[in-house]
Amino acid sequence: MSIAERALPSMAGVPRTGLKHPARWIAGIVCLVLLALLVRAFALGQIEWSFVGQFLTSKAILYGFGNTLLMTVLAMALGIALGLIAALMRLSDNPVANAVAGGYIWFFRGTPVYLQLLLWFNLALIFPAVGIPGLWEARTVDVMTPFWAALLGLGVCQGAYTAEVIRAGILSVDSGQIEAAKAVGMRRRQVMRHVVLPQTLRVITPPIGNEVIGMLKHTSIAAVISYNEVMHTASMIYFVNNRVIEMLIVCSIYYLATVTILSFLQSLLEKHFGRSLSRSSRPVGAEEGAGA
Repeated sequence: MSIAERALPSMAGVPRTGLKHPARWIAGIVCLVLLALLVRAFALGQIEWSFVGQFLTSKAILYGFGNTLLMTVLAMALGIALGLIAALMRLSDNPVANAVAGGYIWFFRGTPVYLQLLLWFNLALIFPAVGIPGLWEARTVDVMTPFWAALLGLGVCQGAYTAEVIRAGILSVDSGQIEAAKAVGMRRRQVMRHVVLPQTLRVITPPIGNEVIGMLKHTSIAAVISYNEVMHTASMIYFVNNRVIEMLIVCSIYYLATVTILSFLQSLLEKHFGRSLSRSSRPVGAEEGAGA
């Protein structure tokens, strides 16, 4: 045996290993290839990117996107308010309140948003006039504008979904904690504020955040009743100049940018409520020891 062979360690007992997880490497390469082909298609396609940049800051698009944000905020506010009321009614011992809330949730979750928008917009076919007899009265066709039809259609429908989210969040709180809080002399309002509410907010923040993002995109359905949100505005523009892809890319940029911001804010809220819950659930003795 030579000196070099004596210096090198023996590899007889060392197992031979090949490429780890070959399926992952293959899948990763396939995804990169597909992504490269997609980028190439957009780069070489018949897209006037200068036109995209031109209309990205146009007054019509900015006005339409402002209406989109306004409708998102108002419809979600209406949906959360109705959802909270319906959730409390569903948890009530009153059978009438429970049945009314259950029927509301059943109907508005069981019909498409598109259909509900059309029903609200054509409400004048059922109720020709609205108002308070003797005080104020107006024709429904004058009152039910595209804005109000979109707000009611989106907000009332959202309330049915939000009600189930809030109800599930309240039911997720351990009943033992509520009984323990009452046993130490806490009132009902204090129990809701210090025990139920922090845990409920932590549970419902992710689904409510998803609902906000969904509402942002659902406002585009309001184009069917001629509400001037960003998609309706873009469609009116490309019907004139025939730049369909360019205008759709402009809308995509606005939607993606807004969803990114909303997702970041949602993560901050989740962290905030997580810290609040950990502080509220900390024993009193531990807090006093930490302060000392």
